[in-house]
Amino acid sequence: MVSEAWQGAYVTHLRPLQTLINRAQILLHSIALLLLIFYRLSFFFLNQQPKHFFPWLLVFISELLLAFIWLLGRAFRWRPQITKHVLLPPDKLRPQLPLPAIDVFICTADPEKEPTLEVMNTLISAMTLDYPPDKLHIYFSDDAGSPVTLHGVREARRFSRWWVPFCRKYGITQPCPMAYFSHAPEDRRRDIPRDDEFVEQKLIKEKYEEFKNGIRDGTKKWAGDAAVSSRVDHPALVQIIKCNNDDSDDGEEKSRNEIELPLLVYVAREKKPSHPHHFKAGALNVLLRVSGAMSNSPYILVLDCDMYCNDSTSARQAMQFHLHPHFSNSLSFVQFPQKFYNATRNDIYDSQLRSFFTVEWSGMNNLQGPVLSGTCFYIKRFSLYGTSPHDKDSSKHIRDFEASNKFIKSMNENNRSRDIAVEEAQHLASCTYETGSKWGQKVGFFYDALVEDFLTGLALHSQGWRSVFSNPERPQFLGSGTTNLNQVLLQETRWSSGLLEVATSRFCPLFYGSQRSMMSLLQRMCYAQLSFFPLYYSFPIWILATIPHLCLLHGIPIFPKVSSPFFLVYCFIFISATFSHLHEVLISEGSVKKWLNEQRIWMIKGITARSYGSLDILMKKFGARNVSFVPTNKVTDDDQMQRYEMDVYDFQASILFLAPMAGLVVLNLVALAVGLGRIVASLENWEETFGQLFLCFYILLMSFPIIEAMVLRTDKACFPFKVTLGSSLVVLLFLYLLSV
Repeated sequence: MVSEAWQGAYVTHLRPLQTLINRAQILLHSIALLLLIFYRLSFFFLNQQPKHFFPWLLVFISELLLAFIWLLGRAFRWRPQITKHVLLPPDKLRPQLPLPAIDVFICTADPEKEPTLEVMNTLISAMTLDYPPDKLHIYFSDDAGSPVTLHGVREARRFSRWWVPFCRKYGITQPCPMAYFSHAPEDRRRDIPRDDEFVEQKLIKEKYEEFKNGIRDGTKKWAGDAAVSSRVDHPALVQIIKCNNDDSDDGEEKSRNEIELPLLVYVAREKKPSHPHHFKAGALNVLLRVSGAMSNSPYILVLDCDMYCNDSTSARQAMQFHLHPHFSNSLSFVQFPQKFYNATRNDIYDSQLRSFFTVEWSGMNNLQGPVLSGTCFYIKRFSLYGTSPHDKDSSKHIRDFEASNKFIKSMNENNRSRDIAVEEAQHLASCTYETGSKWGQKVGFFYDALVEDFLTGLALHSQGWRSVFSNPERPQFLGSGTTNLNQVLLQETRWSSGLLEVATSRFCPLFYGSQRSMMSLLQRMCYAQLSFFPLYYSFPIWILATIPHLCLLHGIPIFPKVSSPFFLVYCFIFISATFSHLHEVLISEGSVKKWLNEQRIWMIKGITARSYGSLDILMKKFGARNVSFVPTNKVTDDDQMQRYEMDVYDFQASILFLAPMAGLVVLNLVALAVGLGRIVASLENWEETFGQLFLCFYILLMSFPIIEAMVLRTDKACFPFKVTLGSSLVVLLFLYLLSV
């Protein structure tokens, strides 16, 4: 029985109508796919003219791959669920269980690509969470070891002496000063501010301007040093950040120095070119060790440096799940969605990842819970030590892996002493500390792939842990989304490499821990769909965007003719997939234009980023190269942002991304023109090639922004003429050679 104090903490709604629609669509679509397979197989076994065998085989393989990835994706939609969260008042929560301590991990990697001012706003927002300051500890990881970032952390700590008391005094629920001063009236608990609040707000605004000027001054002062200092070769540095001694000149400053603020620790782990640093997972594991020796809080909040706290109550909301009797024993983490303050309604690049956070993560809520998503989650420290929910002693799992007695002592005694020697913490942050241990393999955040979050979540769920996806009406966290095509595709390439790396490793979700895994079949299917989709949404798209059109140029039919009953099968599959996607977009408060943009970016990613990500992993498997990590560039200019807000695509991107787009557009234009010409000249029956003509037309329709940028636009973000010309010449030369 759930105690009365917990009643209403969260409400779970199954969606029976949506479940019925989903399962009916799955049944009918599956029957159609079986008929399609029968049609293709009948060609190979019954056709007496195998001269078109190879193109048919390629198209058939593509259709099978798309069918398989579609089938895996049905696991998300088998039993959709919505979890509504209701924040309990403190007087109900506190008598039941005291609030546990929380360590907050914030990671940054490159001050040039991640603007210091935005990063420090994230740090300040974490320090302003509505939580007892003695139970909140902030650990800031600077992977670049940059003096610019260290200076920014000190400036943020100084400004927080003014900002945190102001938010506590007036009940401000917006903990991020950047957001507060942009949208202040919406982020207060009272409609009309008090006079003293208005006066003090002016003072805080002045202090915020001083803070921003201090950030700019530091950037100018150390910009040269930051540019020449190596981001992969610097010693470990751990500092407890306090106010400077010279900040206490008057009585008011002295009183503010006495205000209790969360512990703030700056961590720059040691990095050497000769030692692998394992990207973000390596940084998180260093924070896990350092925090374990200094505060050892039972729960951890992980934030990306550009994802600020948008609601000061998120920690209390997460704890209501973690401490709830229904979850407390088996819950590993509470995942909040990633949302972005700069995303437009139509979101031309799908930066919000709508499908993940409105359909797939909600669909996993009724299984073992959603995938770990890299940021915006509160995780139980105990679950990261290679334990199962039924194991009560985590220290025995890592005693064989550790060299630090203080680290083990802190775990066993839950020691939160802040007086630990900095030298010991810096030893925990050394690049050789993990040598010979199982950190990153069985303990901490897994770093066998670029997507450390995905792999860690997979390991946790296979050990029997659960997770919860909470999507309150007010976004708990907001970040800066990518607003230009080049960065979107670079980011997608990195994710594709990481996901496919997991799929082709010993962690393949279909087989990982098959003998002892506690994951259900549906949970495995969800993980498998996510890990395989870069390959299954790149190779088939390339085949279907080229082979039918090349066959059309030579009068070779690939799809059934219009009078064939199997033509209706293809029509149904296309309509079923299209309207199912449209339905999901509309019920998640999207629009037809948003659906159209998602279709377009899905095709663009398939022929570029996902293809390169898959190729990257194949080259790594053959020892040709290692996968690389490039932080997403969050620096934007006004023109770029204006185009994004106007839903205008920005094609200032790498030629590796642009050339495939231009080449396929030219190929489809030629194929459509030749195909229509053959019909007009009565050289062939239109019924036999209608499917291929429609496919050409559909691809060109989805490619309209590309065509517009190639032919009609003249702004600096249009398609470069040299890329258009070069791609056209290559395609035409290729077609000429095929015809000889």
